Amino acid sequence: MKELELKYGCNPNQKPSRIYMNDDRELPIKVLSGRPGYINFLDAFNGWQLVSELKKATGLPAATSFKHVSPAGAAVGLPLSETLAKIYWVDDLGELSPLACAYARARGADRMSSFGDFISLSDVCDVDTARLIKREVSDGVIAPGYEPEALELLKQKKKGNYNIIQIDPDYVPAPLEHKEVFGVTFEQGRNELNIDKDFFSNVVTDVKEIPDAAKIDLAISMITLKYTQSNSVCYVKDGQAIGIGAGQQSRIHCTRLAGQKADNWWLRQNPKVLGLQFKDGIGRADRDNAIDLYIGEEYMDVLADGVWENTFKVKPEVFTREEKRAWLDQLTGVALGSDAFFPFGDNIERAHKSGVTYIAQPGGSVRDDNVIATCNKYGMAMAFTGIRLFHH
Repeated sequence: MKELELKYGCNPNQKPSRIYMNDDRELPIKVLSGRPGYINFLDAFNGWQLVSELKKATGLPAATSFKHVSPAGAAVGLPLSETLAKIYWVDDLGELSPLACAYARARGADRMSSFGDFISLSDVCDVDTARLIKREVSDGVIAPGYEPEALELLKQKKKGNYNIIQIDPDYVPAPLEHKEVFGVTFEQGRNELNIDKDFFSNVVTDVKEIPDAAKIDLAISMITLKYTQSNSVCYVKDGQAIGIGAGQQSRIHCTRLAGQKADNWWLRQNPKVLGLQFKDGIGRADRDNAIDLYIGEEYMDVLADGVWENTFKVKPEVFTREEKRAWLDQLTGVALGSDAFFPFGDNIERAHKSGVTYIAQPGGSVRDDNVIATCNKYGMAMAFTGIRLFHH
C-alpha cells in the first residue's frame, strides 16, 4: 500500500487528506483498527522516532505519550516504586512488564496533558501494556507489533474504533525530508544526530562530575526535545521526563512551564496528597483534576466553593505554601535539557527551584558567563553540547 486516505486533515473541514509515498516503496505502516487522522499520524511518526532513539540510547523499552505533536511524557522501562505506582493509578495492576512501566511513567508524569494522547511504544505491545492502555482515554497507539491477546484487548476500545497502527521497525526514511507550506516545498536533511551519554563530555562548570545515571537522564531529555515543538526544555528524573515545556516563544516561559509540571509530579508524592480519600466512583481523570487543584494556589477558593464535598470522603487539610516549598526542597538530582542556549541566568534560577542538578544545552549565548556563574552558585554541573535541537 503506497497511499492511505485519512479521516480529515488538521481540522474536519480540511479534506481530502491522505498520507502517501513519493518513491516506489510501500507505506511502512498497517492500520489494524480505527481510522487515524492527520494529527494522529504526526503524533505517531514523531513518537515512534522518539521511542526508537530512547531504546537505542538506553537499551530499555521506551514509551511516549504525545499530544498536539509534542510529547506530554516519555520514559524508559524501569520498575515503579510503590509511590509511583500509586500516583500513576496502576497500583491495582500488580507487577508490570518493563514496557508497561515505561508507558505508566510516560502517561503519569503529566496526566492532565496526556488525557486523549497518542501512544508510541518501542517494543511489541504486550498484555500488561494493553491492559493499561485499554482503561485510559487515548486516541491510538503505534508499535512494531502486538501480542495476539494484547491486540484483542485494544480492539475493544472505542467500540472497535480505537486507532491501532503497526510500523515496520526496519523502515529507514530517505535522508532528505520535505514539507509544503503555502504551496512552497521546503527541503532539509533529516536530523540524524546520535545522542548518548558521550554527548555530555564538555562540562563547563566548576563541578565537572556527571554520573552515568545523570548522563542517561540528560540523553532522555535531549532525545525528547529532538521531537518536541520548539522552544522547549525537558526535566528528567530516574529515566522519565517529569516536566516538558513545549512551543513557547520565550525560553524562560519554557523553563517555568516545565518546572511547574515537574513540581506537580513531585508534590503528588507528598503524604498529604497520597492520603487523599476520594469518593467511590470518582474516575481517574477527575481525581487528577482534583489533585491539581489541591496542590495549586487556588485551593482555598475551591474549598470555599464546596467542590471538595463532591470529590472527597473527608475534607482535606490545607496544603500550605510553606509545606509545599519544604517538600519541593527535597527534590534533587533532576536533569534538565534545553533545545537551544539559555540566554540568561534566570532559567537556571528557576531550574534550581525544581531540584535541577545537571544541565545540558548547546551554549553559545553572549551571556554564557552569567549562565555558568549561576550554575556555579548552586553547585550544578552543566555540559555544552554545541548542537541546537529545534523541531518544527
